[in-house]
Amino acid sequence: TMKIRVLGCSGAIARGCKTTSFLVDHDMLIDAGTGVGDLTREEMLRIDDLFLTHAHLDHIAYLPLMLDTIAASRVGRPLRVHALPHTLHALHQHLFNDLIWPDFTRLPTPDNPLLTFHELRTGDVRQCQGRTVEALPAVHSIPAVGYAVRGPEPGAPWWVFTGDTERNPALWQRINQLDVHSLFIETAFSNRESELAQLSRHLSPHTLAQELAHIAPGRRYPIYITHTKPSETSVILSEITQLRAAMQRPDRPAPELRLLHAGDVFDIF
Repeated sequence: TMKIRVLGCSGAIARGCKTTSFLVDHDMLIDAGTGVGDLTREEMLRIDDLFLTHAHLDHIAYLPLMLDTIAASRVGRPLRVHALPHTLHALHQHLFNDLIWPDFTRLPTPDNPLLTFHELRTGDVRQCQGRTVEALPAVHSIPAVGYAVRGPEPGAPWWVFTGDTERNPALWQRINQLDVHSLFIETAFSNRESELAQLSRHLSPHTLAQELAHIAPGRRYPIYITHTKPSETSVILSEITQLRAAMQRPDRPAPELRLLHAGDVFDIF
């Protein structure tokens, strides 16, 4: 069994709203938004690998602060950060640059850093403590990926997270080849903000419906909506409820759509 703990799944901050981060089992993070702040120091110390979808602040904000919290106890056991070359370059140039934050890729010494960078590209597959992690295509305003993760058991199903993306045919081509346990897909804006959603390369309920239509016939799994803006969440939820009703057909039931919440825990088996 693989466990997914939702630390944060909001598109911005407000009381009770924390930005994107998922804890996989006890030793791997997908993104490092403000949800990381809900981990204890002991839980942070157990994390060995971080897979980033892209370089936007809501997905990386608590990485530098987490490193500061665990620094003294991580010497000799660096945190491994896996991401696109663009993402790693942005982290080095704009964050770990000894101006905004210390360059932990060279501290305490260049030969013994607290942080190591590991480039991956769309389609790459990594083995991580027995789990398989695949970088999925994303279409965003900067280079980005999503992730599919499955546990070490033979025939284990995949947990799929789209990351930040707009309309993305290549993603569905790959998802339809996987045995999907559940899908976390972003819907950042309501339909009334659809123009802004398109400009910023995010989904709204209207484009979400177009995307879900790419799911292969006969494939059915729970779909969880993530990355809603706090000011838009109630409207998005209402529009998604209407959307599901409109997608219901006798020959093809509407997909199961649910709103993701911080604190949710999923067992993937």
